[in-house]
Amino acid sequence: MHVSGQFPVYKGQSMLLIALQTTAIMAVAAYLHSWGVRARRRNSQTWGSLLARLRPDWNSRELNDPSLWAEAHKATPEQKWQRIEGARGLVAMYQNASVMLEMADYAARNSDTIDPELLASLRSDAMQIRVSVMVALTRYAFCQVNETICVNALRAASMYTDMTTRMTALLQQNAAGMVPNFVAAM
Repeated sequence: MHVSGQFPVYKGQSMLLIALQTTAIMAVAAYLHSWGVRARRRNSQTWGSLLARLRPDWNSRELNDPSLWAEAHKATPEQKWQRIEGARGLVAMYQNASVMLEMADYAARNSDTIDPELLASLRSDAMQIRVSVMVALTRYAFCQVNETICVNALRAASMYTDMTTRMTALLQQNAAGMVPNFVAAM
């Protein structure tokens, strides 16, 4: 090893280059390991374990009330924010959308009779809910509740109620015994 310029050189290669290559290989190995762990965990899940992960401390039944959407045009931003239970409700929607996405994936892995369009709409809804919630929470973190934040929050709530309806339909088709537990958790 000798020093050439600023960086030590070992067998014709810069030590910095060797360190970068080693770091990149270790990062890829860590990612592959975590991916494998997640895949094993995902494959060992059951309907019951997925249902148990739904947020029990937040209930979306009020979001299914048609008067919520009729009154939304007349309500102040603060009233709308309270109706969805503010940031707590948004976080619950975010987490439950993720669980329902996993439920849709579980159904796709374990049933041949799943409607592909229903699965695609559930996946799309879950991602849109998560994006709308993140936008609303980010805006909420930087300013007071205003109409723009409420638009994103109500969009997420609307998609969330549609997603729960489609998830109920999916369960009725493929695991009718789980519908009461799902409805109770929601």
